[in-house]
Amino acid sequence: MSLLRRIEGQRPAGQQPAAPAPGTPPPPGGPPKPPSEGPLTQSASPTRDANRDVRIKLQTRIINNLDPRLDLADAKAVRSSIEEMFNKFIDEEGVVVTRVERQKMLESILDEILGFGPIEPLLKDDTITEVMVNGPFRCYVERKGKLQLSDVTFQSDEHVMRIVERIIAPIGRRVDESKPYEDARLPDGSRVNIIIPPLALNGPVVTIRKFPKYRITVEDYIKFGTATAEMMEFMRACVEARLNMFISGGTGSGKTTLLNIMSGFIPEDERIITIEDAAELRLVQDHVVRLESRAANIEGKGQVSIMDLVKNSLRMRPERIVVGEIRGGEALSMLQAMNTGHDGSLSTGHANSPRDMLARLETMCLMAGVDLPARAIKEQIASALDVIVQISRLKDGSRKVTNITEVQGMEGEAIVLQDVFVFEQTGYVEGKVQGRLRPTGIRPKFSEKFEAAGIKLPQGVFGDMNAGLR
Repeated sequence: MSLLRRIEGQRPAGQQPAAPAPGTPPPPGGPPKPPSEGPLTQSASPTRDANRDVRIKLQTRIINNLDPRLDLADAKAVRSSIEEMFNKFIDEEGVVVTRVERQKMLESILDEILGFGPIEPLLKDDTITEVMVNGPFRCYVERKGKLQLSDVTFQSDEHVMRIVERIIAPIGRRVDESKPYEDARLPDGSRVNIIIPPLALNGPVVTIRKFPKYRITVEDYIKFGTATAEMMEFMRACVEARLNMFISGGTGSGKTTLLNIMSGFIPEDERIITIEDAAELRLVQDHVVRLESRAANIEGKGQVSIMDLVKNSLRMRPERIVVGEIRGGEALSMLQAMNTGHDGSLSTGHANSPRDMLARLETMCLMAGVDLPARAIKEQIASALDVIVQISRLKDGSRKVTNITEVQGMEGEAIVLQDVFVFEQTGYVEGKVQGRLRPTGIRPKFSEKFEAAGIKLPQGVFGDMNAGLR
């Protein structure tokens, strides 16, 4: 992408946002207020306003004078050119600012031209896990599981849309009036959801779930208290023994992170195919084929769904199929793959408990458009799945593996489940959830598969055999 195309549409300094079309109803609560009028933001000082006006003016001059032949891939050369012009123009304007303000102004201009504008510092901040842009004048962040209002603002709806275009253009996605919402990802794998007017009344809304800059390991999970060493050793054995596993949990509970960890247990000599809506998984193995679904084009054609990719993956000689998330009819294709020799498959889904996950799988199988009786679907699920791992985000923002549950099979018309590990909450003290992760003392029926695969679990992994009776 050329530099001019990347920054096209930048409004000259001082120009105001376009007025709404005649007859357009005002948003709830009246028109949006600029940051200086909002009740939750810091009031803008005259100095701050002056610096902002100077920055916009300098930014416009720099954009107008940039060489259109500059290649954005050479970030060092582009940065050097921008810095040189910035120093020249700020001297010509006779602007008097401190060294700190001068550096901040330069970084802000660089972020606007090379990065993701006002939210670039938030994306670089490792303490922030989510960024939520609620229109141009409200931007919230999540730190340690708690939401906070940041002092980051945009100039207008058009300013937010320029950043949106910068996010989605490199991956071939689009957002417009005909398709006013889209999922995307940043270069580092962070998940992005975008929804724009007329569906979003506050202005363009961008929600970014940041991907950790470093790979979370088994040791981190144990240190954070998300799981115990025995639980992680058990999950490793399940993956190595080629059991079919499903990770369930609510939004933001950490399903993808846990899937990343569990995928790391797959042996190096196996061919792995990953299927995702937006490629987030970071597998450490060498033999990995990554597939990503595709939305329809502007004519409504060319869509490739997760179901299409699951069906196609069966012809690619997979030894492991890892699906980022099951949301619809692809559930039936995945279960059929598990039942036809593709053991050791992994996937995730939204549910509040292992039992809820089974109910959701039944519903999603019906979404495939195949007229199957309920019992036939339950038999498919009971035959295909071996383990459901439930991960939850608790009230204090912490994440716990609350259940590791064996799918034992059918009994009458019901699927029989048995917990192998559970989290027991004992209280809530000073804003922190208290409890313990423990084995139930019941050895799963598939333990013989561990022995067949030559896997030996440490003594006492399943705890006291009588623990489940207490």
